[in-house]
Amino acid sequence: MPVLQHIDGTRTMIRIITIEREFGSGGGAIAANLAARLDWTLWDQLLTDEIARRMNCSGREVAAHEERNDPTYYRLFKAFLRGSFEGSSNLQQFRLVDADCVREMAERILVEVGGTGNAVIVGRGSAHYLRHRNDAFHAFIYGSTAAKVKRLMAAGRSESEALDLVHTVDRDRAAFIKRYFDLEWPSRPLFDLMINSNLGDDVAVETILDAASRCTERER
Repeated sequence: MPVLQHIDGTRTMIRIITIEREFGSGGGAIAANLAARLDWTLWDQLLTDEIARRMNCSGREVAAHEERNDPTYYRLFKAFLRGSFEGSSNLQQFRLVDADCVREMAERILVEVGGTGNAVIVGRGSAHYLRHRNDAFHAFIYGSTAAKVKRLMAAGRSESEALDLVHTVDRDRAAFIKRYFDLEWPSRPLFDLMINSNLGDDVAVETILDAASRCTERER
């Protein structure tokens, strides 16, 4: 299990690994392999399901709003509802599932997961929510456009669809990080390690495990 060795000789166990990733880079598969190697809980689809459970909605509704912003017209409509007398008195009667409430629930759950530990967490702003924890290690997975398109095509996407997704999904993620954290994506100082998945998923897994185990005192 990865251990953080401090300058004063104390040892803090790394109990959380967050994986931020470019779309198509294989970050989800790498995170799953890490969780299996460590026998830790993987918070990827599980996080979507837990958000849905707590919000009493479907996982599909949650997934549609994760790591992205709502359209401008929707945000204006919601602001109008909240600003009107009728909307203010009846808004709680509506079961609104949007980017704001999904993000808020994700943050609440991820803070709880951080306290429990033994977790590998995929995206959803986890590196930002847990950035001050000394027992967390944050990795960013990226890859070449060609490699990402090839990986997506192997999963059943057409070449044109894969190329479009590579650009649009990451654009949405960048906009999400900019809006909620006022940072450019990826915010390099946030991550302990950035690795090119073109090297192979097994290499990425071993590199993350090795880097986490060798990590020394860090400024937060």
